[in-house]
Amino acid sequence: MHATLPLLETTDFPAIRRRATETLQVNLGYQCNQSCLHCHVNAGPGRTELMARDTMFEVVAFLKAAAIRTLDLTGGAPELNPHFHLLVEAARKLDVRVVDRCNLTILFEPGQENLAQFLADQQVEITASLPCYLEDNVDRQRGKGVFGSSIRALQLLNRLGYGQPDSALKLNLVYNPQGPVLPPAQQTLRRDYQRHLLDHYGIVFNELYVLANMPIQRFGSTLVSKGQFNAYMNLLKTAYRPDNLDSVMCRSLLSVDWQGYVYDCDFNQMLELPIAWNNRPRVHLRELIGADLTGHPIVVKDHCYGCTAGQGSSCGGALAG
Repeated sequence: MHATLPLLETTDFPAIRRRATETLQVNLGYQCNQSCLHCHVNAGPGRTELMARDTMFEVVAFLKAAAIRTLDLTGGAPELNPHFHLLVEAARKLDVRVVDRCNLTILFEPGQENLAQFLADQQVEITASLPCYLEDNVDRQRGKGVFGSSIRALQLLNRLGYGQPDSALKLNLVYNPQGPVLPPAQQTLRRDYQRHLLDHYGIVFNELYVLANMPIQRFGSTLVSKGQFNAYMNLLKTAYRPDNLDSVMCRSLLSVDWQGYVYDCDFNQMLELPIAWNNRPRVHLRELIGADLTGHPIVVKDHCYGCTAGQGSSCGGALAG
């Protein structure tokens, strides 16, 4: 796989600084039951990295000490970590909002038969990846049969109350473009998703988050292989909007890898660009308990244009209407 950090190292992206931390995004491991082209984590069935139980206790300690209100769980497929239930239950006992970034098909994997009910019982917010509402497009990007399995999973979640207008169980979907292009307008695409999924499958959901593909890891390597990397970076830079700088997720989010080390965002984690802290090569979450990161500089490289191009992109979707 082609390394993309050397192509991103030299940058003119503006300097930005952290605000108070509101969200702790924790990667529970790179193991996944899918291998998606756009995956910036390079996750897949062959990956073995998984967060240990002791590290999860350190996550809980940080949540409590820093009074973090949102725990955002990601992977890979975070549910494949054998201690996933333990962490969710511990966070919910602290009245922390838990978000599970779910690929939907995980609900039907062996050993996950009770996963959907567990998520509902714990009132976990589900942010589920569905890169298109058309079968051919999804199967082309994620593998044959993924769309059908995803639809069945959404119908199951709807039956449990997820996405229903009178329910506290939130179900959000995530869209990624299939190639080196900017995503369409979020609100327009949301209406298309709602209409198609309801009319054809009886599915309802709360929000659609539209994300840009980042020029790193598997997707970035594919761009390099096809000779499209420079053109995509030029597209991102040309579409840069400085007003998006105020809303980028790294200002109020901390990203934690499966070993417990800390980064400004998930993308920096994948590029092995740790948070800037006392000139240390990297810092563990346990070392930041009680620390105030407000005002600290955020590590930026050229990939940051992916979050600020056009309508902007974050884990909560577009930054601008």
